[in-house]
Amino acid sequence: MGGRHPLGWRATILLRAVNTTRGSILAEHLEWAGTSETRRQGLLGRSSMDPGQGMYLVPCKWIHMFGMRFPIDVAFLSSSGRILALHHSLAPNRLSRPVLRAEGALELPATTLQTTGTRVGDQILLSSEDDS
Repeated sequence: MGGRHPLGWRATILLRAVNTTRGSILAEHLEWAGTSETRRQGLLGRSSMDPGQGMYLVPCKWIHMFGMRFPIDVAFLSSSGRILALHHSLAPNRLSRPVLRAEGALELPATTLQTTGTRVGDQILLSSEDDS
């Protein structure tokens, strides 16, 4: 996947995230945060994230929750989209564990990973919403 969008785009755009191992959609509206500016901003300043929304930060090996107002689920992905580590309902003012082999971090509304049965080792596909 690299620091660039897997489809070759460089701007912040919308994608969908599908757990192909479980056959479940993790996000219908996933923002791509692939620039220093978009990664720095992340979800800061937002008061919540609706079901079906998310953000993919790349490159990213760990995240902080300082300044956040709500908990989130986080899945750290390899360059091939394999889940390397999960954080369920990571609370504001906390740090994630560093995941040294991670390419990026998939941030989702709290409980998304549990309700979809997502596990370490699952394969995640990021695609443009038009590709569905």
